[in-house]
Amino acid sequence: MSSTIDQLIDEHSRYLVRIAYLYVKNWSTAEDIVQEVFVTYFQKSDQFRNEASLKTYLTKMTANRAKDYLRSWKHKKDVLFDTIFVSTKGTEEVVLEQERLALLEKNLFQLPLKYREPLILFYYDEQSIAEIANYLELNENTVKTRLRRAKQQLKEFFEEEEVVSN
Repeated sequence: MSSTIDQLIDEHSRYLVRIAYLYVKNWSTAEDIVQEVFVTYFQKSDQFRNEASLKTYLTKMTANRAKDYLRSWKHKKDVLFDTIFVSTKGTEEVVLEQERLALLEKNLFQLPLKYREPLILFYYDEQSIAEIANYLELNENTVKTRLRRAKQQLKEFFEEEEVVSN
């Protein structure tokens, strides 16, 4: 039994950690999430019905666990801590780049999950529209619309920031 457990973890863990990271933006948290997914899967593997591939099943479990984490108090507390205490040493350019990235991140996380998720899968995981549609169980046109709306909302967030800072 343990050789199949090791085999399963070896086969899927790197991919699942990347998926979790796309949601939570922290490698150790992503690894913790995937560890929890494997524990849950092994405890309830008798409930797994081969309707979907195991990889798809584990990916959905990982995404759901990551979304749960994002809604948790622990996550909100960590983000607040990082915002307050992360140092901004370095040249002015590095600081400006960090500010732009932080602003993008902040704005990305203001998007509703239905817009943020396709954006993450498209730009960070480099999945095609068809792959995203299949994964999210949506029509391809719906994915295209959500990507367009997500980009539009991000653009509006940045325009609002410009007005506020000038």
